[in-house]
Amino acid sequence: MDFTEEQSADVAAASFDNTADPRLKEVMQSAVRHLHSFVREVRPSTGEWEKAIEFLTAIGQACTDTRQEFILFSDTMGVSMLVETINGAGGELPEGDAARPTAPTVLGPFHLTQSPEHELGDLLNTTGQGVPLVVEGRVTDPAGKAIPGARLDTWQADGKGYYDVQLEGGLPEGTGRGLFTADDEGYYWYRSVLPRYYPIPVDGPAGDLVLRAGREPYRPAHLHFIVEAEGYQPVTTHAFVSDCEYIERDVVFAVKSSLIRDFVVVDDEAEAERFGVSAPFRHVRFDVVLAPEEG
Repeated sequence: MDFTEEQSADVAAASFDNTADPRLKEVMQSAVRHLHSFVREVRPSTGEWEKAIEFLTAIGQACTDTRQEFILFSDTMGVSMLVETINGAGGELPEGDAARPTAPTVLGPFHLTQSPEHELGDLLNTTGQGVPLVVEGRVTDPAGKAIPGARLDTWQADGKGYYDVQLEGGLPEGTGRGLFTADDEGYYWYRSVLPRYYPIPVDGPAGDLVLRAGREPYRPAHLHFIVEAEGYQPVTTHAFVSDCEYIERDVVFAVKSSLIRDFVVVDDEAEAERFGVSAPFRHVRFDVVLAPEEG
């Protein structure tokens, strides 16, 4: 078969006909057909094709041990959220009075280091700067039954909008990160500081593309969580700060209404003493519902 504009996709797709792995064959042949269709639609010049190769090369070169530029690019194109939405249990309709599983969102580019182990109630952020925050909640199944010993990996930006891996020689390693184990009632709690909204890194190709497109590069203030337990589907999710000014225009499209929470201002000195923080402080309740594996 000749390699013509009309037949290019068929020729390239046929090169995968003998692929032993059926899923790899399906994915690659579909990718080839969509890619060729895109090229025929936009009809790039040779110079534009070269620019595209340079862009992808620059994304790879921007990746380090503490930065994943390809994930950032996927995030800003909405692909990460689409993959999470397709694979997450959060959209499934429960039966009867059961609760929906917690909705999934993007992993983000900053979950790259091992979070330190913490006991319940520990102070997550070690800088002492920012508005004190108390986070608590329960991990349950859709019927409301506690999941004892559920594991929660959480990470966040600090009160100025920075993650520990962003500032060389700045925040101590592990700041804003923690691994917690829920108690026998599925309950967890810890202390931290109120996270601030922040821009994605714009010193690399993914962020530069966002700016050139006239888009705002900001993420609304949030907490990250990965929650897992034996016999249940893990969930990667966020708790978003409801009064953040960027709550309606997240650059990576990750905000879902079911994940927005009020981070309530608490002035009560007795409550502050009970939690071991100073008043006023912020308080948020973030309960997590995990779907059973078979679900």
